[in-house]
Amino acid sequence: MSTAFTRSRRAAAIVATGAAAVLALTACAGGGNAAGGSSFSFLVNQENTTIPELLTSLSTDQCKAENEAQPLQVETVPQTQLDQKLQLLAGQNALPTQYAAGNAPALTKELAKGGQVLDLNKTLTDLGVIDKIEPAAISTIEQLYGGFNVLPYQYNIEGIWYNKKLLSDNGIQAPESWDELTAAAAKLQGAGVQPFAASGEQGWPLTRLISGYIFRDLGPDALQKVADGEAKLTDPEYVAAAQAVADLGTAGYFGQGVGSIDYDTAFNTFLTGKAAFFYMGSWALANFADASANQIGSENIGFLPFPNVTGGAGDSSQTPANVGLPMALSAKAYNDNTGKWLTCIANNYGAESLSEAATISGFKVDGDVKVDDLTALAQDRISSTRESVLWFEALFSAKATETSQKNAAQLITGAISPQDFMGLVQADLR
Repeated sequence: MSTAFTRSRRAAAIVATGAAAVLALTACAGGGNAAGGSSFSFLVNQENTTIPELLTSLSTDQCKAENEAQPLQVETVPQTQLDQKLQLLAGQNALPTQYAAGNAPALTKELAKGGQVLDLNKTLTDLGVIDKIEPAAISTIEQLYGGFNVLPYQYNIEGIWYNKKLLSDNGIQAPESWDELTAAAAKLQGAGVQPFAASGEQGWPLTRLISGYIFRDLGPDALQKVADGEAKLTDPEYVAAAQAVADLGTAGYFGQGVGSIDYDTAFNTFLTGKAAFFYMGSWALANFADASANQIGSENIGFLPFPNVTGGAGDSSQTPANVGLPMALSAKAYNDNTGKWLTCIANNYGAESLSEAATISGFKVDGDVKVDDLTALAQDRISSTRESVLWFEALFSAKATETSQKNAAQLITGAISPQDFMGLVQADLR
């Protein structure tokens, strides 16, 4: 893969063409149902423009023949109405050929149990293109959805980005263990450098550190055990993870007023060289590529997988990840023409997404797509990952997620104890 980033001139045309297509190709959601199957109907939340634009581009080029046999037809619905729309269509056995997964994995699981969701593992294997999906993406989807039943049109890995110069200036090697990370933080703090940038207002950048520690210490299935009722967040070994992260706050490693730091301010703190470490997903690549915001330079940014915990059951090869913009396909609407569309998407979407939208997907990239060094680094990490892990709230209820993220800053500032924090979240899991 080349590392000199160039964005295709067709990108602007895709946006224009895609926007027009979303309006011009709108059809009834049942247009591709089992009764007819005449169109590749696609129901997507209206806030999501990237996938319709890229599929429209494919329909006029690499997938032109597939589109002639089964024309792409797009219908949009507001995100807030998506779940209701899917449930209504499912009740009528009229789900479109492809549709945006519900707002929570639970809905897709429910539809799958009812025989409404296409089994992508079997289907893509039968089509001979299962190898076009990154194993890491399949691993993440299976953990979230209970099976490989959504396509990874966007895929993000997470870890710790770091300022190479700040570490070098202070004689610090990129840490590989939690002990090395905390030692580096202590050395930076002593030199007057803020170790970590994080948004306490958002909460989740802090709880990501808790889950990272849990996975490295207790193993990749540790939070699944909590979701299954086999363990509790209040068990001593889980509280130990909250304690380890709280200790970072007690030491002042997040700087002043972390509870009021918003998302953009945290980014700015890192990109202006005021903090050495920054836990964030690969969606940050867009911010790193913004020359006006990135004052430290992309060449000065490195990436660390979440470090190992000494004696832990997990290891740094297990990459925290999430699937953005997941799309499911209707088992009842599937036919041979849909299979041809799926084959074309599997063969071409990865490169199309990367070259035309500068977005990493869970599809493998065929051909020579030119990207910047940091994007290449993230893509290589995805390609080398065979097992992924989720995030702290991935398997939690909506109430427990809110409780976790709302109280994360208080954990860091010492306003509540690790035991109390985990107890609050545990109480709201069901």
